[in-house]
Amino acid sequence: MAKSRPISTFLVIISFLSHFTPSIELSPWPVEIAPRIRVDPDAIATASTDFGQEVHPPNPVAALYPSSVQDIATLVNFSYNLSSPLSIAARGVGHSLMGQAMAPNGVVVEMASLNNSSGGSRITVSGSYADVGGEQLWIDLLQATLKHGLAPVSWTDYLYITVGGTLSNAGISGQAFHRGPQISNVLELDVITGKGELVTCSKDTNSELFFAVLGGLGQFGIITRARIPLEPAPERAKWIQLLYSDFSAFSKDQEHLISINNGLDYLEGLIFLQNSPPSNWESSFPPSDHPRISSLISKYGIIYCIEAVKYYNDSTSHTVDQELQELLKGLNFLPDFIFTKNVSLLDFLNRVRGAELALRSQGLWDVPHPWLNLFIPRSRISDFNSGVFRDILPKLNQTTTPLLVYPMNRNNSRWDDRTSAVTPDEDIFYAVGLLHSSRANDWEPFENQNKEVLNFCDKAGIKIKLYLYGYKTKEEWVTHFGPKWRTFEDRKAQFDPKLILSPGQQIFKSI
Repeated sequence: MAKSRPISTFLVIISFLSHFTPSIELSPWPVEIAPRIRVDPDAIATASTDFGQEVHPPNPVAALYPSSVQDIATLVNFSYNLSSPLSIAARGVGHSLMGQAMAPNGVVVEMASLNNSSGGSRITVSGSYADVGGEQLWIDLLQATLKHGLAPVSWTDYLYITVGGTLSNAGISGQAFHRGPQISNVLELDVITGKGELVTCSKDTNSELFFAVLGGLGQFGIITRARIPLEPAPERAKWIQLLYSDFSAFSKDQEHLISINNGLDYLEGLIFLQNSPPSNWESSFPPSDHPRISSLISKYGIIYCIEAVKYYNDSTSHTVDQELQELLKGLNFLPDFIFTKNVSLLDFLNRVRGAELALRSQGLWDVPHPWLNLFIPRSRISDFNSGVFRDILPKLNQTTTPLLVYPMNRNNSRWDDRTSAVTPDEDIFYAVGLLHSSRANDWEPFENQNKEVLNFCDKAGIKIKLYLYGYKTKEEWVTHFGPKWRTFEDRKAQFDPKLILSPGQQIFKSI
C-alpha cells in the first residue's frame, strides 16, 4: 500500500483564470495534472453545489478530475509549496449540507473521477476485509461483498454516499448501538495529508494520523483508500415496527432493547407529526392499515415508532420469530400496532433508495435540505421531546419530512475517544435527525426553526453535539470539541500546517 513519499513538482504554463477570479493569480499547474484541471462553467457549477443547497460561497477557481491518487497528492503538494496556498476540498457526491465540501477561491477534487478513470470499481474483497477507494459508494461496496457472501457491519441509512465522506464524519445508523459507528470499523487507511504526502495508517502504524482522520471533517487528510472489515452476510431481515403515543414508554423501550446482548441487529426511532405528509410513513405500513394509523396520529398529534430488525438466514428462519417474541416481551407499545415484514438484507440496507427515486420523479430531490442532526444526552431527551417535538416542530405549518430519534451507547458500541469525532459525555445519547426538504424558495422557515431548536437547547442547558451541520466561528468549534480541541488543533498543525484542506468546515482561517 501507499508509503509516505515526496511529490514531483514539474510545471506547465496555463491560461490565467481572470474570467473566474480576477483577484487571484495562479502559478502554473504541475504538468502531471494540468490536463485534469477544469475551469469550464459546468465543472465550476458542479463544484459549487451540495445536497443542502443553502449556502453559496465564492466559486472555486478550478476543479481537479483525478485519474489517479497520485494526481490528488500532486495537487496538494503543489498548493503546499505556493507562497499563498490554494485551499482544497475533496468532493464525493456533494452530500454535504452547509458547503463543507466546497473550496471558495480554491480547488475542488472530484473524487468520483477516480472511479471513472480506473476502468472499473476500486473495490477488492480479500477474505475478512475489503480495500475500497475513498470515492466509492457504500451501495457498491455492499453489492461487491455480497457476491462473496460477506458484508460490512456498520452502515448509514442512505448508501449512495462515499466511503471517504462518512468516515470523515462518523457514519451512523441503527446498527451503531452495538456495532459502533463506521469509524470504529476500519482497519487501515491511505491518506493524503495537507503536505501532499500519501501515507498508509492504522491503529498500529502512523496511528496519530489514523485517528485524526476518522471523524476529522476532512481537516487532516483526504481518504483515498479504506480497509473495511467484513463478516458473513445474513440473508434476510425481519423488520418490526411498533407504535407509541407516549414518549417515556417509547424511549424506555428503546434503551431496554439496545441493552440486550445478542439481541437486535438494528434499532431506530421515527416520529410522525400531525403536520407530516402521509407519504412520510405510508410506504412503511400495509395500505389496509393507513386509515387507522392516520386516525392515531390525528388523535394524539404525535406518534413515535420503533423500527427494529433481526437478521437471519434460511437455516435460522424457524427460530427468528421466537427470538423476536422474547425480545419484545414487556414492551409498552400500543396494542394491535405492531407490523412485521421480511426482506432481503440488500433490500433492507438499501431501503432509502426507493424514497429517493420517488422524490426524484416528482422533482423533489434536488431541492434545499435544511437538515439538523444532533446528539442529545440521554438525561435530557425527555426535555428535548417536550420543547422540540411537542412544541417547536408542530408550530411550523409546513410539510415536514422524516424525523429520527434513537439511542446509542458510547462504551458498549466502541466509540473510540482517540478519533476526532465527539459525542455527549453520557454513555447513552440519542441521535436526532430533523430531515426537512423544501421547495427552492421556502427553506428559510425550516432554517429559522433549526435556529429556534438550537436556541432552546442553549437556554435549557442541553449540551448537544451537532452532527453533519457545522458551526461558523472558531469559538463555537472550540466549544463543540471541548477537551478534544487542543488535540484537534495540534493535529491540524502536524498534518495540515498551512490550513489547505476542507475550508468549507470553517474551523480554521486559511492563511
